[in-house]
Amino acid sequence: MTPLEEYLKRCIALDGPLTVADFMAAALGHPQYGYYRTRDPLGMAGDFTTAPEISQVFGELIGLWMAEMWRLHGSSTGVRLVELGPGRGTLMADMLRAASRMPGFLDAITIHMVETSPTLRRAQGQALAAYAKVTWHDNLTEVPDGQMLLVANEFLDALPIHQLVRTEKGWCEKLVVWDESTDRPVFGLSPGASPVENLLADNVRRNSEIGAVAEVSPHSLAVATEIAQRLQSGIAALIVDYGYRDSAAGDTLQAVKNHDYAPVLDNIGEADLTAHVDFAAVGRAAAEAGATPHGPITQRDFMLDLGALHRRDALLARATPAQAKVIKTSVQRLIDPKEMGTLFKVMAVTANSEAAANPPPGF
Repeated sequence: MTPLEEYLKRCIALDGPLTVADFMAAALGHPQYGYYRTRDPLGMAGDFTTAPEISQVFGELIGLWMAEMWRLHGSSTGVRLVELGPGRGTLMADMLRAASRMPGFLDAITIHMVETSPTLRRAQGQALAAYAKVTWHDNLTEVPDGQMLLVANEFLDALPIHQLVRTEKGWCEKLVVWDESTDRPVFGLSPGASPVENLLADNVRRNSEIGAVAEVSPHSLAVATEIAQRLQSGIAALIVDYGYRDSAAGDTLQAVKNHDYAPVLDNIGEADLTAHVDFAAVGRAAAEAGATPHGPITQRDFMLDLGALHRRDALLARATPAQAKVIKTSVQRLIDPKEMGTLFKVMAVTANSEAAANPPPGF
């Protein structure tokens, strides 16, 4: 039994079953035992790999997108360049290297990294050692107000979700309970309908069959709302994650350990937990908070529109044969529909006043 499992066992004994959201929050974010607080989960030695770690082209295109949005909206100073869940800092470093080609951009921004992991903060500091204006925050609310360019790559998928099951009694909450006979956590169900069902999309809530599982992430909706509110000062946000365009029923909660899927209730605190992002719900939350969502479009379409193949070819022109093989394979992994190309989606968010006249590049 892991230390976190012992902690959860005590919590359940004292306070009763946990929602899936509370379980995820503890498994990933417990200050002492949480998955993201205790390790660098990225790369071959970790549990998973994200797009910035696969190819520099990903971050470079986003950096150019940010710089172009800055130019289109007046090239103002004092802009906050914000990343949510910055990993090792690879994405931000690639963004800044590419965006530095835009005259004046680096002088106009301050860099804000929203990260709770001490381990990853150290890695980010090393990756961004060349840049003086970097500040770390535990959450977005700590970032100073003002014009903002924000990126969140594979951030929302790790935020806690509630899982609901449609029964004859209504949408009941899926719970984590402790099975005394096996001394292990198992899934159970609330005895009655959950008020969380009010957050489900109407088509899901009304049309799903008995036994269907639906997911909702109040944490993701809160983040989308805060981003939208902050964008009333300008400029834009870019959200990249795996998920689906339209709200739908389905059980997408998964655990990943050593680059392979694992049982969700095994190795608690030692495996990553994620769920697919409901982009329709995120877009609705942003719109209700006064901003305009654009997309989502597939990562493939976004990268191709911004010139991924041209950048790939420029890298290939000065690569060794061994390097060329890696460059081709890595870019293909990001855009191939059979890999990350269509599973991953990209959504931009801008203030309503900017939306009609200035649709973002790629959208």
